[in-house]
Amino acid sequence: MKIKSIFFSIILMMAIVGCKDNATSKIDENNLENAKVRDSQFAHGMAIISFDKTEHDFGVINEGDVVETTFEIKNTGTSDLVITDAFATCGCTIPQWPKDPIKPKEKGILKVAFDSNGKPNKQQKTITLVTNTENGREVVSIKTFVTPKTK
Repeated sequence: MKIKSIFFSIILMMAIVGCKDNATSKIDENNLENAKVRDSQFAHGMAIISFDKTEHDFGVINEGDVVETTFEIKNTGTSDLVITDAFATCGCTIPQWPKDPIKPKEKGILKVAFDSNGKPNKQQKTITLVTNTENGREVVSIKTFVTPKTK
């Protein structure tokens, strides 16, 4: 029992002595300023994505209909826009995205198809693009009301 008390006391003293330094006092202000400048310069040389719309409403459709829409993508940045992947919240929504880089000031098309088979009533799906933009991920969405099949 005495050994446990001594061991506990040693651990407690190490914790008290080890935590006396304030972590913020160890920050080098020069490094902080250099990082801010570097990050702002990095953002100026990036691809920036803009869309003609970020949501599309198909309105009312019938169950079993396959509907499609497009989203126009524009690179408003200063370096090539690269979309490495695109995926939807559901297998019923299929995105097709530009596989080649989109040059600055140029446009590309994101095509989205929605299969309403087995999806009655209100539906809302998001499509996520994995990109080389500052965010790294960009999101657009579709929505519709699917009139159920009569049985």
